[in-house]
Amino acid sequence: MEQLVNGYEESDDVYRCLFCEQQYGKLEVFRVEGRFFTALKMIKQHQKEVHRSVFDALIQLDKKHTGLSDIQIELLTLFAQGLPDKEIVQHTSANSVSTIRQHRFKLREKEKQAKVFLAIMQAFDEIEQYEPIHKGAKQVDERYAITPEEKKKVLETYYKEGLEGPIRTFPSKEKRKIILLQQIMTNFEVGKKYLEKELNEILKPIYIDYVTIRRYLIQYGFMERTDDCAFYWVKEN
Repeated sequence: MEQLVNGYEESDDVYRCLFCEQQYGKLEVFRVEGRFFTALKMIKQHQKEVHRSVFDALIQLDKKHTGLSDIQIELLTLFAQGLPDKEIVQHTSANSVSTIRQHRFKLREKEKQAKVFLAIMQAFDEIEQYEPIHKGAKQVDERYAITPEEKKKVLETYYKEGLEGPIRTFPSKEKRKIILLQQIMTNFEVGKKYLEKELNEILKPIYIDYVTIRRYLIQYGFMERTDDCAFYWVKEN
């Protein structure tokens, strides 16, 4: 944003114009009509002499970059000249002072929306990426704010022999418990119904207290079962 407003970008070595190929080395001194200027002074002088102003250069960019309509470009150019609304009417396709004022209002609203959008995108870039939440989760809260780094650390802590091996202890902390249950669920196929005996045979090698794990899978919404507990299946919605 700062670069766009200035009309140039700064690197370690040069100041470079955003609208043309002109650049000035930062370690150089430039002589103009008997006076000496720094590179920073030169790039600013260049904006005035070649592009008139940063505003003029920006307003002439393709509409796909500015998002402005023809009438908005026309009016902004006239607004920049400081003309009163009554005089602007004579130089534009807008047919009344009230129309001019309406456009002023819409442009200010567009400015506010643009600021909010920039804030949204900045916040989006800074937000942590979390692991997906299973569809059957009954109460989504901070327990499910699980980053890939957290998941990796927990799995390494409890699966001492790798993900194909057993869990020796089961955590009491909710977030760790959910991470392990998510991993255990990778042993089951979506759309397949399991007899309780089949379910137990899958869970026994994972953790000695497989009955508790079976209960947690239902309690946390990972699986569903028939009323008589005869069949279990992955919860899909």
